[in-house]
Amino acid sequence: MSLTKANFAQRLRFLRKLTGKSQQQIYRESGIPQTTISCWENAIGEPSVSDLPKLAAALGVKVSDLLEEQAS
Repeated sequence: MSLTKANFAQRLRFLRKLTGKSQQQIYRESGIPQTTISCWENAIGEPSVSDLPKLAAALGVKVSDLLEEQAS
């Protein structure tokens, strides 16, 4: 099953809040602008393949964790 933008947005927000990090902290650790992270969390766009490893590293998760459907 592929992840939709809305599902990815929800998953990203969930993982970020689980780690207790702000969008600004993710920016500082990944170099991905806070406004871009905000757009992704609001299902406006999605990360490129090159951004996924940076985002995962800043969250302390594997790329596959970002792309998995969240269990209900």
